[in-house]
Amino acid sequence: MNMEQLSSIVAAIDDFVWGPVMLILLVGTGIYLTVRLKFLPQRNLYYALHSVLSKEARTTKRGDGDVSPFAALMTALAATIGTGNIVGVATAMFAGGPGALVWMWISAFFGLTSKFAECMLAIKYREVNEQGEMSGGPMYTMKNGLKNKTFGKVLGFMFALFTVIASFGIGNMTQANSISGSIQQTFGVSKTTIGIVLTILTLVIVLGGISAISRISSVVVPAMAVFYVICAVIVIVGNIANIPHGLYLILTMAFNPKAVGGGVMGVITVTVMNSIRFGVARGVFSNEAGLGSAAITAAAATTDDPVRQAYINETGTFFDTIVICTLTGVTIAASGVLGTCGPDGLPLQGIQITMAAFATVLGSFGSYIVSIGIILFAFSTILGWEYHGEKGWEYLFNSHKYNIIYRVIFSIVVYFGCTQSLDLVWNFSDIANALMAIPNLITMLLLSNVIVAEVNRFQPTLEAEVKSWKKK
Repeated sequence: MNMEQLSSIVAAIDDFVWGPVMLILLVGTGIYLTVRLKFLPQRNLYYALHSVLSKEARTTKRGDGDVSPFAALMTALAATIGTGNIVGVATAMFAGGPGALVWMWISAFFGLTSKFAECMLAIKYREVNEQGEMSGGPMYTMKNGLKNKTFGKVLGFMFALFTVIASFGIGNMTQANSISGSIQQTFGVSKTTIGIVLTILTLVIVLGGISAISRISSVVVPAMAVFYVICAVIVIVGNIANIPHGLYLILTMAFNPKAVGGGVMGVITVTVMNSIRFGVARGVFSNEAGLGSAAITAAAATTDDPVRQAYINETGTFFDTIVICTLTGVTIAASGVLGTCGPDGLPLQGIQITMAAFATVLGSFGSYIVSIGIILFAFSTILGWEYHGEKGWEYLFNSHKYNIIYRVIFSIVVYFGCTQSLDLVWNFSDIANALMAIPNLITMLLLSNVIVAEVNRFQPTLEAEVKSWKKK
């Protein structure tokens, strides 16, 4: 079997695992838990956002943990806010039409519950390792929370293994490749030079562990998000006259693409099923709700109650998809570039669409903004995923002693990501990323009674806190 045949087989498996069955399982679990929780994660979003923005979220005064609640959220967001917010949205809108954005919103709505549930369980069942650090995530939930201990350990091993594999691929090499490609194209720096610098920078940061990663994330993530949001708003305002038509296309093509009429979207021809498939898939890929990755970081938070921190962490899905992905989508829809062709006569795809959309108002400067956005977003993803992978590695070896080996290997892999072609790696790690979701979703469904009991227990406390806020 040659590499081309192997790539075809892996690509076919990738298409299958991210196909309708997986998407139905992901969104279906979110819907089931949302109904069982009587929409409380959505109804309490005000409480969650208020908690994130409070001064207390930046302290470690309440409860036990390694980092502040805000730092834990920012580290989780560092791993989720990435190329999916820039390139992924454009890809979804090209393959599924502008209506794909609506299905991203719908998946994110129920994804709030999935993110809340997996994070709450991770904190409830976390452990303290030999070094006095918190170790948690779906693998510990499986080991400590499920009644059948053998089954729990098997699921935990599977999840940890898939997390480590995904961390090297989708959380490392593919992100590094995006960075080197953007810098080379925009600034003309060689990929080898970029690889060396990025490897050293990654190693210096990750050697400091979760404390160093969270400190960097707490600065870089809010800064890059605000920068990108401001630039996107400028482009949207610059195309303000096209906003009504752009929103019309988004809302209409989500449910009835034929109503728009032929030729309106240029080279794009879509169906409702395509819109659903690519909208949900890219939405899940962007915010990772249901995959279990964010729960690993949530377990490091300093908190006195797992439900309190879970509300803080659910806002990651809100910021990632409802805010940043929406801004990218509306920018593209209002710009009129979707469905057009480039100078080579080929349809604009992926990052080309986003760059062209920003260029409609900001000119060539728009390309620099998108490139800088990808560089910062992708690098923060590398840092966030290092922590995810490290905790998976620690679980597999049942000790933190070998974490230094993982950190060094992870940093070296960054170099290969910058300098190599990654089609096979992308598909293989994409499969591992999807396979993380299966044991995680099974666990959430099996522990749904625990999730409901915990949420109902905390609700009176939550309502009392909201009342006290309103009195101030």
